[in-house]
Amino acid sequence: MPTTLIVGASQGIGLELARQLSAAGHTVHGTCRRDAGELTALATVHPLDVTDQGSVAALVDRLAQTRLDWLILCAGLLVRTPLETLDLDAVRRQFEVNALGPLRLVAGLQGCLGSGSRVAIITSRMGSIGDNTSGSRYGYRMSKAAVNMAGVSLARDLAPRGVSVALLHPGFVRTAMTAYNGFVDPPEAAAGLIQRIEELTLETSGGFWHANGERLPW
Repeated sequence: MPTTLIVGASQGIGLELARQLSAAGHTVHGTCRRDAGELTALATVHPLDVTDQGSVAALVDRLAQTRLDWLILCAGLLVRTPLETLDLDAVRRQFEVNALGPLRLVAGLQGCLGSGSRVAIITSRMGSIGDNTSGSRYGYRMSKAAVNMAGVSLARDLAPRGVSVALLHPGFVRTAMTAYNGFVDPPEAAAGLIQRIEELTLETSGGFWHANGERLPW
């Protein structure tokens, strides 16, 4: 059965992905920054701060002999930064987590990826320039647009090794990040994300999809 690493798996969408993939027979590894909580019953848990190169290096060392069939990059940070009270430090923190974090992890773990491996970056349609009709959310929108670009570059760079990459928007999900506002619950979002990853091929690598299968504009 597949071996899957979920980065950011202790709550919300990440935890639900761990729950569903474990039930489907995946060998699941999950990372968290602090208390693993329910994750301990579903996965092998690894401490990780995606903004800390030393923490990433320690994870890479622990998984050095592990082949990863799926790598799901789910850790994220949303800080509301309106123009009137713009906090550039908050913008930078979101870039560190949302844009540089996934790139740092794929670069470090590329030795664990081989032909047939799939990388899923959980991004957001809020990073779509074509879909931005409401403005604001500067750090979140900009960091997600940046990780979308990184994902496309990763798809090109990893294709010769047979590794495919998807950029996936989970929907507006009721989690702590959204203060439990939204249109879908984590089980529905996770099920859609899993279906998109299962469908991913080298021919479709580098695409940007909603969890419901809709192709999203850049």
